[in-house]
Parts: sequence; C-alpha cells; structure tokens
Amino acid sequence: MAAVKESSPVLIVEDDRKTASLVALYLEREGFKTISAYDGKKALELAQQYHPIFVILDLMLPSVDGWEICRELRRSSEVPILILTAREEEMDRVLGLSLGADDYVVKPFSPRELVARVKAILRRVRQHTAKKQPPLSLGALTLNHEKRRVTLKGQPVSLTLSEYKLLETLMAAPGRVFTREELLNSLYPTGESVIDRVIDVHIGKLRQKIEDDATRPRYIQTVRGLGYRLTEGNE
Repeated sequence: MAAVKESSPVLIVEDDRKTASLVALYLEREGFKTISAYDGKKALELAQQYHPIFVILDLMLPSVDGWEICRELRRSSEVPILILTAREEEMDRVLGLSLGADDYVVKPFSPRELVARVKAILRRVRQHTAKKQPPLSLGALTLNHEKRRVTLKGQPVSLTLSEYKLLETLMAAPGRVFTREELLNSLYPTGESVIDRVIDVHIGKLRQKIEDDATRPRYIQTVRGLGYRLTEGNE
C-alpha cells in the first residue's frame, strides 16, 4: 500500500501512552504526521493550534472526557473523528456517532485495520470536497457540493460529515424512499459494521437543524415500515 503525505497531522487523543505510540507508529509508516495528547484539555489545545486532518479519540480521558471533546470539535470543525475506546456498549456507539464521530473502533484493535479506516474516511471527505456538481435545492434548503455547505433560508447550517452525506443522499433524489440499509451504505460504503439505529439518530439531529418543528417535519418524512424520504411540505 502506497504511503500518503499530509501537511497537517493526525491528532491522537489517548491517555495510554503505549497505545498512542502504537497508533502513531502505524500511521507514520503510511506517511502521516501525528501529534498526541494524553488528556482532554491538551487535546483541545492541540486541535486549535494544529488544525489536524483527522482525530483519533479515546473516551475515558483525564480533565475533559472524549464525549465533550467530540462536542467541542463539532462546534467549530468538520474534522473527521474516529472514536477508539474499550467501551463496547451499543448506546455508547450510538451516542458517539450521533455527536458527530465518523467511526467507532473498540479495543483491542488491529492497528492495520485502524489505519485502513482512517484512509477510507479521508477518501470520502476528499471525494465530497472534489465534487463539481450544481447545488441541490428544495424549497429554502440548499446544498452546495463545491463549497460543501448547506444553507436554510440563506443561513448556513452546521452539519457533521455524516449528517451532510445523509442529507446529500436524500436531496439527490427528492421524493424517493430510502431504506435504513441504503442510507447506511451511503454513510459507510466500505462496509463498516454499524447498527441501523444510527440512521434514526442522524435523522433526528438533521431535523433539529433544518426543521422549524422537528416533531412535525416539513422536509424529512418518515415512511412507516420503509425508511425516509425528502420532500417539501407535510404529507
């Protein structure tokens, strides 16, 4: 596998120094630069200072936990985030992905698989950035591929990468009903194992951001027993 070269580093946030060093070793073998933080406060400082291209994030950290770091990063950045943790409960996965993480790996893990996932997520980000397609519009909602920007009534809407990809899929075929499996495939085309409840969580977050009333959605309609579709107006 050819090595990559990146100008910005991968930020590894992990309080176990041996694990952080192992992850850094495998990433650097593939041409990535890395920086490491062993507590949450330092992680936020390094993220602000270095603007990493990717964040590998443990959840159980001193000073500021991984959940809060994920929230803080998502308030100001769309940097891809992969959660790396010993917590394997289903709700932890759902919460991590709903906060804006792009993937979730449970310890013990394969360093080679971890690097492969980092590369796959970065490829998806670049594909979205590189797209030269006309903007998609539905009512007051607009998605600009080139700028990777969503606006509602002319005002920008801040979305995570997963929320953006999900909305992009729905807007590309307004009126079409997408099953949860189809939407999962659009978010995780490389076949990552993710429970379909993640789609419901992302839909809920999207509705909070683009609907006047998330309990009576105008744009994202639930089709009972099938999935979701995007349409303008309550049907």
